Amino acid sequence: MLGFASGYRNPEAEGQLLNSFTQYFGDSLGRKIKRMPLIEETVVPGDSLLTLPIVVIGNGPSGICLSYLLSGYRPYLSPEAIHPNPVLHTKLEEARHLSIVDQSVSFLFVLQHEAIDLEYLSEGLEGRSSNPVAVLFDTLLHPDADFGYDYPPVLHWKLEQHNYIPHIVLGKGPPGGAWHSMEGSMLTISFGDWMELPGLSFKEWAANKRRNTKSDRVMPEEIACYYKHYVKVMGLQKNFRDNVYITSVSRLYRGKDDEDRTQLNENISTQHLEMEDGQKSLIKRNWEVRGYQRATDGSHVPFCLFAENVALATGTFDSPGRLQVEGEDFPFVLHSMSDFGAAISKGKLRGKPDPVLIVGAGLTAADAVLCAYNNNIPVIHVFRRRVTDTSLIFKQLPKKLYPEYHKVYHMMCTQSHTVDSNLHSAYTSFPEHSVLSFKPEMKCVLQSACGLKKILKFSVALVLIGSHPNLFFLKDQGHSIGHHSNQPITCKGNPIEIDPYTYECTKEANLFALGPLVGDNFVRFLKGGALGIARCLAIRQKKKHELIESRDGGGDGVP
Repeated sequence: MLGFASGYRNPEAEGQLLNSFTQYFGDSLGRKIKRMPLIEETVVPGDSLLTLPIVVIGNGPSGICLSYLLSGYRPYLSPEAIHPNPVLHTKLEEARHLSIVDQSVSFLFVLQHEAIDLEYLSEGLEGRSSNPVAVLFDTLLHPDADFGYDYPPVLHWKLEQHNYIPHIVLGKGPPGGAWHSMEGSMLTISFGDWMELPGLSFKEWAANKRRNTKSDRVMPEEIACYYKHYVKVMGLQKNFRDNVYITSVSRLYRGKDDEDRTQLNENISTQHLEMEDGQKSLIKRNWEVRGYQRATDGSHVPFCLFAENVALATGTFDSPGRLQVEGEDFPFVLHSMSDFGAAISKGKLRGKPDPVLIVGAGLTAADAVLCAYNNNIPVIHVFRRRVTDTSLIFKQLPKKLYPEYHKVYHMMCTQSHTVDSNLHSAYTSFPEHSVLSFKPEMKCVLQSACGLKKILKFSVALVLIGSHPNLFFLKDQGHSIGHHSNQPITCKGNPIEIDPYTYECTKEANLFALGPLVGDNFVRFLKGGALGIARCLAIRQKKKHELIESRDGGGDGVP
């Protein structure tokens, strides 16, 4: 890979990538790129090295979908398609000959309103995302899905290689991200169709794998396999690098565009970087991305990349939520389903007289309850909410589609602890209770909503209260880019603040975010972020090219 030590490069993939750079930048600059030295960790910003238009951090479904669109795949309204929303369908018909990405009004108008048509198409749509483009793209791919309909997508896809934007997608593991590390015995909350990415039907893929497709819900390991196959079949491998760990993403300098991005004409003139042959590039070196790639022998190969833009697609599974109470660091207090599953499979809980303590009221906690229940392990289930709380996730799931979760919810309601009762043999819930501390003798102190305290003994504790992204590689761990400044980024309480149509961070120019980082926790909605970012970059590239041509009289600007 460009920028990594030569001992761990994939010549075929690198050749494809360099050929793509040649196509994008032109033959003259392309030859220069091919003879460029590798970027070592000791490189300094002033060196004459390639700057990528965008580096994508995270190779889960968010990063995969973004790479798909950056690679030149374009969505068009299918000739035979009729969207069930007549207002939206009329809007789509107005520019049927153009892709959704490329639909635009006159250049001078787009210059000031680069997302105007996405706003126009999104207007009046409602869905289970607060991001309008996410709702738009979802209704194009899954029309009226929330009403129980299984309409086909109204889009078809074309690969237009001239729209390719060079990029690198960096991930810790294989394409698919956290889906490769999820517990494989539980079914996904979403239907398989809702987990699919553009251009490859999950049902058709599953049928080719001779999988039993009677159930609409699937196991995480199947989704992980689908995502990995998707990257291969769509020809995206050249853009992906696995076993990569980011250590820092830093801005090299701050220009006038960070203070006032509306003065585009002035900023464009400062963004020309002189190359060795005198040719001008429109790629501004805004970001330095450093990290290392873990080799097969376990060694770390450091690297450094420069980028005009960075897209954060890391998801939120990096750091499990913690109670922040005394004793939480004891080895018998776990924070992940994988650790709990490992303890069961190794027989560590077999024959233990004391129950497992599970903390949390979400679906992962419910999975843990089911796992323990199915292995004949007694459970103490502690959560802060009332069982009648309308915000509990169980209240939002149809009983016929999710019987196992409603079984847990039924136990939460009917097998709760009271002051005068003993623990039930298999399961006891403690609604409106919180953990005050864990003790070294494997006991915990609980406190009820009215202040009563109770000490319980357990065999192992499992804290499953959500997870948070780990953005340690950003300045101040990214605390400055959330809706609430100087607070940690969380998918619900404090997502990254973005422009709703371009997905660019409102508080940091040339930094984009999508997926759970901006509140889109379901795969069906994160695809809208990829659309917004790809469209924004395509329009900006068009602006730069046309401005340079107008100034240079049709000079040699990069297309």
